[in-house]
Amino acid sequence: MNTPRYASTPLNGVGAAKAGGRFNRVGLEALYLSLDPTTAIAEFKQASAHLPPGTLCSYTATLPALVDLRQLGAGSWHPIWHDWNSDWRLIRADGRMDPPTWDMADLALDAGVPGIIFPSVANPGGVNVVLFLEALQGCGTIKVNDPDSALPVDQASWR
Repeated sequence: MNTPRYASTPLNGVGAAKAGGRFNRVGLEALYLSLDPTTAIAEFKQASAHLPPGTLCSYTATLPALVDLRQLGAGSWHPIWHDWNSDWRLIRADGRMDPPTWDMADLALDAGVPGIIFPSVANPGGVNVVLFLEALQGCGTIKVNDPDSALPVDQASWR
């Protein structure tokens, strides 16, 4: 889901870059997606008492292999990956260190992997994907499904 401010640009990660996210440092554009609408809404709502206004979009993507944290029980993983569900906001608020998830993103990007699949914390059983859009260039595609051109074109569309 996108906040109304970013509904006209559903394929950029500017909002995530401004605030940072579970897997992206401030300044790193990232597109956070969920594999089903229930998870998307739960992730968007987070701990809010009420669901804030948002635009729910669906996407079609052709992606290369991504880091898949659903597979943590198989094979050998560096121990840092097992901390993917740490409370990144609390760690960041402390100000003494970066959340380990930001280092995980660095590891993925250094390996040329443009995204991470991870279980939802907000909706147990749900699955999310974060895509690092700059790294996706040339190795995958993503488009928003908007056959009737219902999404606003720019901020002026809201007036």
